[in-house]
This record gives sequence, structure tokens and C-alpha cells, in this order.
Amino acid sequence: MNPEFWHERWEKNEIGFHQENINAPLQKYWQSLKLDNNESVFVPLCGKSRDLLWIQSLGHPVLGVEISPLGVETFFKENNLQASSVSDGKFIRWKCGALEILCGDYFDLQLSHLEGVTVVYDRASLVALPPEMREQYVKHFVSLLPQEVRILLLTLEYQQKEMQGPPFSVSEEEVNDLYGNSYQIGKLQEQEVLEDIPHFKERGLTSLTEKVYLLTCLPTADSRSGRE
Repeated sequence: MNPEFWHERWEKNEIGFHQENINAPLQKYWQSLKLDNNESVFVPLCGKSRDLLWIQSLGHPVLGVEISPLGVETFFKENNLQASSVSDGKFIRWKCGALEILCGDYFDLQLSHLEGVTVVYDRASLVALPPEMREQYVKHFVSLLPQEVRILLLTLEYQQKEMQGPPFSVSEEEVNDLYGNSYQIGKLQEQEVLEDIPHFKERGLTSLTEKVYLLTCLPTADSRSGRE
């Protein structure tokens, strides 16, 4: 899966991953992240998600990354936001107040781009990638962000043979394999959602489970033993 794939999806408006409404699990479990005021939130592969606006409305600086220029331009246009844009390495940085989107390839992100980020919201990133890219995605992620970052991660599970992704099915076992060495993983929700997303039933799915995880810093040896 290369950048041209996503550019073509946007050009053809084949963006079934986009949600018009604010994501319900995001709103339900936001408090689980225990954010302080002004903590910076990173949203990878953000598309034109209105979730960015919801998070910013709570007083948090928001940084997204999106490979499609059309997706970024559409986000600001549809929300009547006046944004400035400047070159930033391999990216074009779009900025409107405390909301910024880096237009470019996620895998070109450097440490400097994510400086100050303490929280990550991943609704549509991990599930957007085929198996061979997910490990690379997480390795790059871990290399850029401190272990102390908190992550709200949403995944989908279904019989992969019933439908060609994206979105891809990502099992709970794979989440633990990908993130378990770096983060403590807590499952917040497991819910059947196929009836709520009829176009997936039309594509042949017989079941679709959405899972919500909270990833936090692994306890240190001292904290595990009860020592100060």
C-alpha cells in the first residue's frame, strides 16, 4: 500500500473511513486519558476528521498528520477555518490557531515534529494499514514518542476473508504483540457494531467488533515491587 493508493481514494471520494459525527468512544473514554490543561494531542492519519475540532474545543493543542493534500484542504474548507501553510521538511504544515495538520507521509515524521505531544488518539490509523505495515507503523511511533505518552486506540475485528481492507481487522492478540513491550494495555470496550455501519454488511461482513484500548506507561520495576 503506497501513497498513490490514498491519493486515489481521496480523488474518487472513496473515504468510507470518514465519520461525519464525533466518534462516540472518543467522547465516552476521553476522561480515561486524565489530561491536564493544554496537553498536546497527536492524531495520526487524521483525514478530515471532525474529532480534531472536538479535542481542540476542550482546550488542547492538536496535531494531525495526513498524506492527502485534498483531505487537508477539505478539512479546513468544510469547517470554515482560515489556515496558513508553510513548508516543514518533507511536510506542508497547515495551522489554524492551536490546530495543526502536517500534510505528508507519516513515516517521514521526525522527533522534532512531535515535540511536546503527550497523548495520541488513534481511531483510523492502525486499522488502515495492511499487516506488513503495522509493525513498521508501531516501531516508528515508539521511536518518536516517549513511553509516558497515553494512547486511546480503536480497532476493528472481523473475519478478514469476508472483506478486503482497509479498514483491516486487527486482533487483540496483535495489539498486544505490537504494543506490549512498550505500553501497558487496558481494554475499555468490546462491542458488536455491524448494525451501526450497514455499508460493511453490504461488503459481506457477518460480524464486526469494535475494541477500545487505553495504552499507558509500563510500571517500573520499583512500582511493581511496591518500593518508592
